[in-house]
Amino acid sequence: MFPIRDTVQSRTPPIMTVVLIIINAVIFIYQVSLGSRLDDFISAFGFVPTRFFHLLEKGNIFFGVLPLFTSMFLHGGWFHIIGNMWYLWIFGDNVEDRMGHIRFFFFYILCGICAGLSHAFMNFRSGIPTVGASGAIAGVMGAYFILYPRARIWTLVPIFFFAQFVEIPAFVFLGFWILMQLFIGTFSMGMGPLSGGVAWWAHIGGFIAGALLIFVFKRREKFITRRFADEYRPW
Repeated sequence: MFPIRDTVQSRTPPIMTVVLIIINAVIFIYQVSLGSRLDDFISAFGFVPTRFFHLLEKGNIFFGVLPLFTSMFLHGGWFHIIGNMWYLWIFGDNVEDRMGHIRFFFFYILCGICAGLSHAFMNFRSGIPTVGASGAIAGVMGAYFILYPRARIWTLVPIFFFAQFVEIPAFVFLGFWILMQLFIGTFSMGMGPLSGGVAWWAHIGGFIAGALLIFVFKRREKFITRRFADEYRPW
């Protein structure tokens, strides 16, 4: 399933969502320009669980934690960044709308860090660098799941050799998404490189973090107009 758009209109411009997309795009273009030096760049700034625990053990906390931040702005290819930024665009504007621009930025970063830690503790022997914004974006999706369960997601659903556009409730779309991450993540435990190269537990950790942190980061609203009551009422 691939989301096309949702039915909730933002009441404020998604400034921080756009800024994050631009930052990711600029860094990716820089990655592409590195050529043969790209592998060294990814190794230095990607998040490697074994290196993380080793540096913490040595007391080098700064260089141990730094890749948790830098890795969420790196991507492994065109499909990787386009897919991630599309999901951020679909779900980020409405979550930002309920938090405010600055709160949304710190929420996004914190979800990305939680996602990286989840991956590290579930793959503590891994020496493979992980990159991508998907953990942080999973946090945004977790927040959306809490805030807008009754929203509708226009979704492209493949059916055999055809594709159909279907309007799916947000709680169904996102619930199915996180269940798939849990299923595949559990199945792939211990498989290492055979797990498909996806940090499934980063997605899971990010989603859970977002679903919990939204209660801390969302702004209190004195009233919500009746017109949008069903879409804005959290479960």
